[in-house]
Amino acid sequence: MMQSAKSWASNFVWKYILYFDISEFAVQNCRLYADMPTHNLQWKSYVRNLLLLSYQSFGVVYGDLSTSPLYVYKSAFSGGLKNYRDEQTIFGVFSLIFWTITLIPLLKYVMIVLIADDNGEGGTFALYSLLCRHAKLSLLPNQQAADEELSTYYGNGNTTRHVISSPLKRFLEKHKRLRTCLLLIVLFGACMVIGDGVLTPAISVLSSISGLQVRASGLHDGAVVIIACIVLVGLFALQHRGTHKVAFMFAPVVIIWLLCIGMIGLYNTIYWNPRICRAFSPHYVFKFFKKTGKDGWISLGGILLSITGTEAMFADLGHFTDASIRLAFVTIIYPCLVLQYMGQAAFLSKHVFDVPASFYESIPQPVFWPVFVVGTLAAIVASQAVISATFSIVKQCHALGCFPRVKVVHTSRWIYGQIYIPEINWILMVLCLAVTIGFRDTTLIGNAYGIACMTVMFVTTWLMALVIIFVWHKNVILALLFLLFFGSIEGLYLSSSIMKVPQGGWAPLVLSFIFMFIMYVWHYGTRRKYQFDLQNKVSMKWILTLGPSLGIVRVPGIGLIYTELVTGVPSIFSHFVTNLPAFHQVLVFVCVKSVPVPYVPHDERYLIGRIGPRPYRMYRCIVRYGYKDVQRDEENFENQLVMSIAKFIQMEAEENSSSGSYDTSTEGRMAVITTDDSLGASLVMRDAEENMGGSNSIAIRSSKSETLQSLQSVYEQESPSVARRRRVRFEIPDAGYMDSQVKEELLALVEAKHAGVAYIMGHSYIKARRNSSFLKKFVIDVAYSFLRKNCRGPAVALNIPHISLIEVGMIYYV
Repeated sequence: MMQSAKSWASNFVWKYILYFDISEFAVQNCRLYADMPTHNLQWKSYVRNLLLLSYQSFGVVYGDLSTSPLYVYKSAFSGGLKNYRDEQTIFGVFSLIFWTITLIPLLKYVMIVLIADDNGEGGTFALYSLLCRHAKLSLLPNQQAADEELSTYYGNGNTTRHVISSPLKRFLEKHKRLRTCLLLIVLFGACMVIGDGVLTPAISVLSSISGLQVRASGLHDGAVVIIACIVLVGLFALQHRGTHKVAFMFAPVVIIWLLCIGMIGLYNTIYWNPRICRAFSPHYVFKFFKKTGKDGWISLGGILLSITGTEAMFADLGHFTDASIRLAFVTIIYPCLVLQYMGQAAFLSKHVFDVPASFYESIPQPVFWPVFVVGTLAAIVASQAVISATFSIVKQCHALGCFPRVKVVHTSRWIYGQIYIPEINWILMVLCLAVTIGFRDTTLIGNAYGIACMTVMFVTTWLMALVIIFVWHKNVILALLFLLFFGSIEGLYLSSSIMKVPQGGWAPLVLSFIFMFIMYVWHYGTRRKYQFDLQNKVSMKWILTLGPSLGIVRVPGIGLIYTELVTGVPSIFSHFVTNLPAFHQVLVFVCVKSVPVPYVPHDERYLIGRIGPRPYRMYRCIVRYGYKDVQRDEENFENQLVMSIAKFIQMEAEENSSSGSYDTSTEGRMAVITTDDSLGASLVMRDAEENMGGSNSIAIRSSKSETLQSLQSVYEQESPSVARRRRVRFEIPDAGYMDSQVKEELLALVEAKHAGVAYIMGHSYIKARRNSSFLKKFVIDVAYSFLRKNCRGPAVALNIPHISLIEVGMIYYV
């Protein structure tokens, strides 16, 4: 009987956890967990990993949410509500806080929004990418039908979807302006997240340091600001360590902090006023608004600060799993916060004039200094959640063509979504210091902070309503109910926050306008440049008239021509041909493109195709990345490319022989080529130092002259990164069954690789046409050109070796 009950409980717990964690953890870690109840070792491994991720989430996700008790009551009573300092009003404020935490973080995010992950990723752009894949809402210029064949395109390994058409879907797909408005809304939400990254460290650290004035009354406000600035500089200086290490360092601090404030809240409730428990009833909310009227409505701008940092639960989802975030919130975060707000309210009901420093005043004197130290450390951690979310949002904006190129550092070998962006980190630090020194008052910063946080939540609510219709294929009525319920609550809070725009609320609006202008200008300029390339493609008829030699001398080597086009030949090719008398023996048009999925599996990253007839030796390679993929310096890229082309040549020959005829089309189909070393017997790749005396395969000598080889050795001595690249040699197996044409083409490919690889890129200058409007000339000639000159160059972003780079100057009149 006991064993049966234990087995039933184990199965129930497993099914409950599996229901919440089916999206990412089971995909990334182990699909064997489907039959977990019968495998004790796997069960223990799963639980251990779940607890480990939940532990780490305290240091990354919940720092901001857990430190909100430092300033909520002060901000709520900063306006006209300070004239209603009585027990009934305080009970009403606590009731509002309790139901706000229950409805928004718990019900909306934990129960609903976390389910809408994009292959384990979260955030505003994750919802946008989901919508773009299930409806034609994307404005990405170089989309392909082959992208929908990715295993991560529709999630959970599905490569097909059940298409459901609706009038709303057709209406949005038909009108480009509506799709543009949707993108602007997403960008606005993303900009508000960046604003959170500026305001969160300022208000959290300044609120914690101001606790010194409770016990050291002679401490000047300027000294508090200086100490806060020193702490902030140290925080941003730690970011290069990576989220994984910071989480391990900070997680114990947040856990200790939560337990401390939870126990203090329970003590204050019992000691000062146990009747505060009655405020759990929503009836006190009604009584609060009936008594305070307009002043109570305005106070909502301070009460909403109790849920700041909630969006980080969704934005940082890619760093953890939805089950780990849920577990941490339900078991520790939620009960500790409720106890703390209840305890503060109980204390304030007996000390109505201690509101400005209610948190530190409510701490019993024997434990004040330990709690102050832990609170200061927790305030530092509070900034980590939004800083990590800001890095993720900027990376997603960049991947979707809405942010200038920046340096993205992958800080963890094991957790794929953890990144660090140096430029954004230092920009956030400067802006954060400016806000701290400029405002100096947590009330003013709180007014700005409230607008930023609630705007992001409001945008998420609207996008979730569309996800319910287009992705989950639920009834429109269900989406409207979700939108009306949560949208009305958040709209009420947002309207209260907007009233405080003159009192500091203008800061996030200004920051968002600046970042949104940068994002939209970059997106607009990138699209116009792509449209110019698309309209000025080289005619295949013109290439065919040149013949296999292209009308010029074909020199040994491989020329990699980088372009954003996924079809056709870019104008940079004709520009190069008409200005230089020679081109490489093998030409590969390389397109590095972003796909609206979080990540692209490595075996599905390369698409290989042919351009022109076989004797032209022209190929196309499309390298696909997701918005969460980090384009690392893949030292083996050239070797993988050669092996992929060789595999494509063999696959093409086999298909043609099976059909009985050779394909003579000038633009053949694109084939997905795996990039591992077991690509077949078309080529053999060996280390250059390996002794090949006993090999019976056909070896190819390098066609480089002695002068070029000596120059290369000198360069490798001066550039250790180049010298560390894997040096290999390719061989063609001496297989009698291989077709003579295939062997000849492989021989030409290998000879070209051993001769050397050159990277050819366009060095473009974008200018508006003379008859363009003044606004377009300003956007293209001034704003976009400035961003293009001051961001990372494309060659640096693509990790192209400088010694092999050839740039072709072109002017684009868009």
